[in-house]
Amino acid sequence: MMGKVTVLALRAVIVLLLAGSVGVQTVLVPLLAGDLKGLDAGLAHLRTPILVITVLGAVAVEVVLVCVWRLVSMVRRGTVFSHAAFRYVDVVIGAVVAAALLVFALGVVLAPGEAVAPGVVLLLGGAGVAVLGVALVVIVLRMLLAQAVARDVEAAQMQAELDEVI
Repeated sequence: MMGKVTVLALRAVIVLLLAGSVGVQTVLVPLLAGDLKGLDAGLAHLRTPILVITVLGAVAVEVVLVCVWRLVSMVRRGTVFSHAAFRYVDVVIGAVVAAALLVFALGVVLAPGEAVAPGVVLLLGGAGVAVLGVALVVIVLRMLLAQAVARDVEAAQMQAELDEVI
């Protein structure tokens, strides 16, 4: 079971990351929008997709953070080995896959023309693959959770049978 210090530390990190994400959406996106107004006419079409991808990326991060908060709460209460935990894990997987797709979309948006160097697009492709790798790790962890839930249910049934015998 997670200790109180670990839970508090993780929650502090989550709060800081959520504050940073909200800060990106409320402060940096408008600043980015202003900077992108200065693009020459040939690149002006990039403004809206870049802003939308940035905001949606921040939302994906926020969704993951809220789900992790809920899962940590379940761990603290000792209820994480239940079917209710799967809902949060599945949402995390979906949000991480969505974030990977957003990274790929940014690469697609920036690829044509001379907006950025080809190496930047390649780096975005690599980043997208890395984010998909995180989703795969979470899927493996979900499988471990499924095994733990099954073992927990099995142990509860065996305890109930033992209680009847005694």
